[in-house]
Amino acid sequence: MTQECQNCKTKFEITEDDMHFYDKISVPAPTFCPECRLQRRLMIRNERALYKRDCDLCGKSMITIFSPDNPHIVYCEPCWWSDKWGAEEYATDYDPNRNFFEQFHELQKKVPYPALINDYLFNTGSEYVNHTGELKNCYLVFNADHCENVLYSSTMTKVKDSMDVLGLTESELCYQDISCFKCYQTFYCEDCNDCVDIYFSKNLGNCQNCFACANLKNKKYHFFNQPMSKEDYEKKVKEHSLGSSKATEKTKKETDDFWKKYPVKFMHGRMNQNSSGDYVFESKNAKYCWMAKFIEDGKYCQWVTMPPCKDVMDYTEWGDGAELCYETVTVGAGANSVKFSFACWMPNSVNIEYSIFTRSSQNMFGCVGMYKKENSILNKQYSKEEFEKLREKIIADMNKNPYVDKKSRIWKYGEFFPYDLSLFAYNETSADDIFPLSKSEIEDHGFRYYDRHQGKYEITLPAEKIPDNIDEINEGILNEVLGCGKCGRAFKLVKAELDLLKRFGFSIPRKCYECRMRERWARINTPRFYRRKCQCAGETSDQQPTTNNQQPYKYTNTGLSHPPHKDDEHCPNEFQTSYSPQRSEIVYCEQCYQQEVV
Repeated sequence: MTQECQNCKTKFEITEDDMHFYDKISVPAPTFCPECRLQRRLMIRNERALYKRDCDLCGKSMITIFSPDNPHIVYCEPCWWSDKWGAEEYATDYDPNRNFFEQFHELQKKVPYPALINDYLFNTGSEYVNHTGELKNCYLVFNADHCENVLYSSTMTKVKDSMDVLGLTESELCYQDISCFKCYQTFYCEDCNDCVDIYFSKNLGNCQNCFACANLKNKKYHFFNQPMSKEDYEKKVKEHSLGSSKATEKTKKETDDFWKKYPVKFMHGRMNQNSSGDYVFESKNAKYCWMAKFIEDGKYCQWVTMPPCKDVMDYTEWGDGAELCYETVTVGAGANSVKFSFACWMPNSVNIEYSIFTRSSQNMFGCVGMYKKENSILNKQYSKEEFEKLREKIIADMNKNPYVDKKSRIWKYGEFFPYDLSLFAYNETSADDIFPLSKSEIEDHGFRYYDRHQGKYEITLPAEKIPDNIDEINEGILNEVLGCGKCGRAFKLVKAELDLLKRFGFSIPRKCYECRMRERWARINTPRFYRRKCQCAGETSDQQPTTNNQQPYKYTNTGLSHPPHKDDEHCPNEFQTSYSPQRSEIVYCEQCYQQEVV
């Protein structure tokens, strides 16, 4: 079945398998395309926009994702997790003469929210973190679990003593890495696994002591893919003066150009069965997923980081026992049968719809902040029979009297929360990372924009005045207010950051953490997929266009056969990939790529 998205007006397909899942969980087919469904879910998720404001219960200053201008009631984490209040105090009767979403929006404005979204009871020494659990001594870390002494990083599990990384698992002593697994002492690397002492390398597996390499496996002492003796290798690395910021920037550019001469696999994946998407690992029957692990029978899922996760669709963030979840964000820890909801977790979270910040509750519809409750609608508790009867009544009313926003988009039962009900402005949320829009574009779409007020600090050391080499820098720099060389924003170093940089041997950054974070996100493929053909043209690749008047890239194959095609034939394989046809990378299918990893 083909449907037209009521938001972007593009056509999208609803398969028989999709309909089987919708029937299984008793929901209608969506009227928004997968991309627009993801965008609207991300619009309720503020991961990194942090502010200072006072707790509305105890009055203490706190770090929070709610700006001082945000009208919602916000409690610091100790107060919100305490027994000093109860969300049932804000119970509201359902009015059948009014739209359900309007009534839910009124409840949203009354119930207190936590300052941050963390497993607060199990985080230690980690004040400036969000969407996290079981962290120790972490700083400005987001969407992470089981990490220790990590700074300025996102989307990780089991990472230690690392900084400025994105998408890492079970790794230690890493810096400026993206999408790496089981790595130790790797720096400025991407898509590496089981590696030790690696610099500026991409797509390496089980390698040691490599510098500026690509597509190698089981190698040692390689420099720009050339084998060397231990002595020659160490001499070459030393010549690059990695303690110098200028030398490091030059090496980054050289290696980035070098990487582009080698083919990439059409998707980042490992140990998958019948799965598609990108950055998908150890999954089975996971389709069109992105940055997801451990999924079984899922589709259109993102940021799934902890096992297990089964029978889910349009599911964003977490896992950890989640099952039969649809159109949800930040739902996990055993959650079952959760639909159209945000931030629902802890054991026994079952049968929840259109609810936010509920914990260990069952049979919830349109609830906010409830803890260990059941059979509740708009935070009012009913008998099981009354709950089921009123739930059916509300669903019928939602279909008969749907919510219509100012852009004439219609919201019946079966769609996620309307944009108007987001707790945050568009540019405060994860939507701005994946689907960046200008202020005018945000407002043209009918979304909210927030002018974030930066604190006024006198910059004492602008980027161009920062000493070039790490050997020239001492702890006195911790007293300086640095100026970002990109956005001009003032920022400071913390001691843990300086200690790691001294240990790594790299100079201090010239950009603020937000600019560095956005640069890493810009290197990650987005969850948009294209139908393409393998670019293996026989003995060479297809010629790939470049920018800046460089020679077009054309890769010469190693000479090994590439089944299923002959050596002088173009590979016939086609695939879905997140590499758009306009990208400069040479994209190979699984079979051809594996033949070129040497």
